[in-house]
Amino acid sequence: MTTENLSFSPLAGVRVLDFSHVIAGPLATFYLSQLGADVLKMENANGGDVMRRTETGRKGFLALNAGKDCRDIDLGSEAGRADALALAATCDVVVDNLRPGVLERFGLGFEAVRAVNPRVVYCSISGFGRGSADWSGRPAYDHVIQAATGMTFLAGNENDPPIKTGFPVVDAATGMQAALSILAGLRERDRCGCAIQLDISMTGAAMQLMYGFACEALTDGTSPSRVGNRGYSGSPTADFFPTTDGWIALGANTPRQLLRLLEVLELSELAADPAYFAEPLDAESPATFVRSRDPAALKTIIAQRLQMLRADELEERLATRGVPAAKVRKLGEFAEAALGHGRISTVTLRDGDTEVMSPGLGFGARRHPG
Repeated sequence: MTTENLSFSPLAGVRVLDFSHVIAGPLATFYLSQLGADVLKMENANGGDVMRRTETGRKGFLALNAGKDCRDIDLGSEAGRADALALAATCDVVVDNLRPGVLERFGLGFEAVRAVNPRVVYCSISGFGRGSADWSGRPAYDHVIQAATGMTFLAGNENDPPIKTGFPVVDAATGMQAALSILAGLRERDRCGCAIQLDISMTGAAMQLMYGFACEALTDGTSPSRVGNRGYSGSPTADFFPTTDGWIALGANTPRQLLRLLEVLELSELAADPAYFAEPLDAESPATFVRSRDPAALKTIIAQRLQMLRADELEERLATRGVPAAKVRKLGEFAEAALGHGRISTVTLRDGDTEVMSPGLGFGARRHPG
């Protein structure tokens, strides 16, 4: 499996032994591979990674595992275990997101690997964390972690049933968190000359995604209110609104932004109406989140005007006035437009005749002479 269009390789020379499958672990080692690391992916000789057998088939597997050297291994055999331990002795990083305890039973846990590789960076990925006193061995999937951490009671409105985020957000975040921790672990290993043991959990990644709210919950025991599609700024025009050609998301949070929105909508007179604002909106006032005396009535008037306009035209007009706004699109619509206008960098992944277009690392990097 190969990748193209990527020449940023800060991890060139780093060897990674990858005992991971499905999404979180493979995404972490995909990032390492894309950064130039030599990743040896160890797959169960009896069928390999389950992602090979999903509905997306080879494309789904390729998207997470391009650039890796995939090898079958039978850890149930003495020869397979010996081969794996020999590889672990030569690698800088070992990644494990099998069920907690599996690699330990095969003699490939942290202590066993450290005995033959005293400078290894050993990253364990699990649902609830190896350090969790009572939950460490629990199995987990993305939606289970969303439920356990309170994430499903952040979406939707109060009294709605729990709502799952529409994609495996925790799996992806866990992969990113693991990749970040491995980079930090390599730096610390080189700085101190010691082995590093990393404990990455899906619950920990979920708390990072909800960071501000997580801090409040840990400090005060509070849970945020469910606000549906409204922005957490609380401003009356931070919401989704229907238009003639779909929906538009607005983020007119500050006085200046709201003034410009009202100008575009030809509703400027509302800015000084005491029925809606205690003081007239002032574009020169310090930036703060707008509050209205009657946010529901204000939102109703704005919504009625928006229903007569087109989302795509509004998006352009508001952007030129400095008002955050976006037409609500499906993912495929955004991808097509982004590719057509050069708004996103991509990497081509190939395996034989299978090809996948990937967003790669998600950031750009250039070398400049010192």
